[in-house]
Amino acid sequence: MGCSSGLISIDLAAKILRASRKSLYALVVVTESISLNWYCGNNRSMLVTNCIFRVGCAAALMTNDQSLRRIAKMELTHSLRTHHGANDSAYKAAFQQEDDNGTTGVALTKDLIRVAGVNLHHHIKQLAPESSHCSKPIVPDFTTAFEHLCIHTGGKAVIEQVGRVLKLSDSVTEPARMSLHRFGNTSSSLVFYELAYFEAKGRVKKGDRMWMLAFGTGFKVCSLAWKCLRDSPEDYDNPWRDCIHRYPVKAW
Repeated sequence: MGCSSGLISIDLAAKILRASRKSLYALVVVTESISLNWYCGNNRSMLVTNCIFRVGCAAALMTNDQSLRRIAKMELTHSLRTHHGANDSAYKAAFQQEDDNGTTGVALTKDLIRVAGVNLHHHIKQLAPESSHCSKPIVPDFTTAFEHLCIHTGGKAVIEQVGRVLKLSDSVTEPARMSLHRFGNTSSSLVFYELAYFEAKGRVKKGDRMWMLAFGTGFKVCSLAWKCLRDSPEDYDNPWRDCIHRYPVKAW
């Protein structure tokens, strides 16, 4: 499912919980293990994944039990998933295949950044009316709809492309850039490292709105909109705990 599988899993769990009349719990664990797709050949487009992907993991406990709202961190208010695999260039932008010598790997094409930008445009055309009440075919200012944005940390070029498409300032893309600097591309769990960055900085306040955006092979785009139910907690296991005082850095 690629880098968007974390948000897709959250969306799937939320739909199951909402459809039940019973009080249920869902444990969502998202992880990236690069060993399966480690490439040992010489094809340059397939060697890139060895450089940018890193091991990462995150877990979330979800429930539809309203009595637990007082201790919950966040409430999922909206989700959107769009799939663009009908387009050949989108489908093959990131593709597992064999090289000329029969060695399996994931190829990231030069068209990936363009595909990400085009499909992000299609995605926000559907998302914008839900989040900012804008029905015109323009790129709205999402910073007026959300206090915090966790955008896809696929690589430097991807972050810059998302920033251009959404017209985001460096301060808005800071968590994505710093997560890439500190942890690399942890694939499905990457946006949760950005959430942890906001929490470690003490920026999350009760009532704040947060947008998580992730891309994945296919080509898929997934968004989750959250409402924060309490201020940033001081979690002892926050992955930024021992280094947050050094961030942000200028060179990333």
